[in-house]
Amino acid sequence: MFHKFQKHINQNLPFLSKGKLLVTISGGIDSVILAHLCKQAKFDFALAHCNFNLRGKESDADQDFVEQLAKDLQVEVFIKSFDTNAVAEKLKISTQMAARDLRYSWFDVLCTQKQFDYILTAHHADDNLETFLINLSRGTGLDGLTGIPEVNDNIVRPLLKFSREEIVSFAKANNFKWREDSSNASTKYLRNKLRHDVIPVLKEMNTELLHNFETTQSNLKYSKSIIKDAVKRIYKEVVSIEDAVIKLNIKKLQELPNTNAYVFELLKDFNFTAWKDVYNLLDAQSGKQVFSATHRLVKDRDYLLVTGVSNAINSTSEVSISIAEDVKSIEIPFGVLSFKTTQQIEESNKSTLYIDKDLLKFPLTIRKWEKGDYFYPLGMQGKKKLSKFFKDEKYSLLDKEKALVLCSGEDVVWLINKRGDNRYKVTEKTKNILKITLQ
Repeated sequence: MFHKFQKHINQNLPFLSKGKLLVTISGGIDSVILAHLCKQAKFDFALAHCNFNLRGKESDADQDFVEQLAKDLQVEVFIKSFDTNAVAEKLKISTQMAARDLRYSWFDVLCTQKQFDYILTAHHADDNLETFLINLSRGTGLDGLTGIPEVNDNIVRPLLKFSREEIVSFAKANNFKWREDSSNASTKYLRNKLRHDVIPVLKEMNTELLHNFETTQSNLKYSKSIIKDAVKRIYKEVVSIEDAVIKLNIKKLQELPNTNAYVFELLKDFNFTAWKDVYNLLDAQSGKQVFSATHRLVKDRDYLLVTGVSNAINSTSEVSISIAEDVKSIEIPFGVLSFKTTQQIEESNKSTLYIDKDLLKFPLTIRKWEKGDYFYPLGMQGKKKLSKFFKDEKYSLLDKEKALVLCSGEDVVWLINKRGDNRYKVTEKTKNILKITLQ
């Protein structure tokens, strides 16, 4: 196996021979064999072991084993202990997810502090097949079917071309020792169920299973590349970004063949799972929404709008700000308002308002607009409800959620950053002009 490993490195991963490597090791057979292979290949490497404290004395014994292996191999070893269950409970995530996040965060820190070039993990061909079947059973796109990448940024998996059988055979032939994780024998986890009950049956039915699977994944990767090129070509025509809002042009999307396929590819990174609801938004009424754990998708007339969930929460939260007469500036959710008494009107725009100060009743207030609010828009005749004004100005749902008004008593003096009120405009009779600027 070593000669096959060395040939694979020389042909496909030659940069490992010249880099400073951090080999992640649990004490299990896969990572132990990776460490031995790196030693035989005369790589410049150190070991990194995480004690997640999930199996009591067994976890501590794993740590002891790794420390002894490092001495035997005459390489440096880094050990980190975690209270994994406490972290999982605090973050409201699974223990497995907490362990993964803790592990890779620490590896990144080590790489920065100790200047390692690459992180090596011991994932092999059977792990790749298991991941494929897990993703297939849960529902996924091409990304989930193309498996574990051999190189992902600074993470390298040099054993992906090797089967579990090859690794076990090599370990036994060389009398290498390793640790057995008792939790791997339990079939209550989906991965273990596949490993012990499903994949052996598939291999019995087809002795070339792993080879054929590798061929299939290779073909899927070619297809993924074609799709990526197609999406890249239409991206500029369909997608635009304004004020941290991603906008997808519905008309241009519907002109494309296989519209839903393009929608999936454009939105797959935003963690949506209710894809039928996402596709239905194309023909839904304005204001309809679909949420993922991290993002919100809104139908707004001619566009699908993508924002973070945190933006949605902030935009719908209550706002109530009181402004005394002597206030010079005050922070609001999307900027800073400054107040200055002046004697003349300079160039005006939507973010600057000049009003008759003597008509105001202090303290002024800033709040969210409410149903029934109205004002007398500058440049227009008579009064208009804000809801009607929003409709005429083609406000999106997101725009309406963010809209704030500056009020004097019950009167709306300014729809902030949009339009002032005619009743408070500066006239020939005005003695004191108040300049309000949004920055």
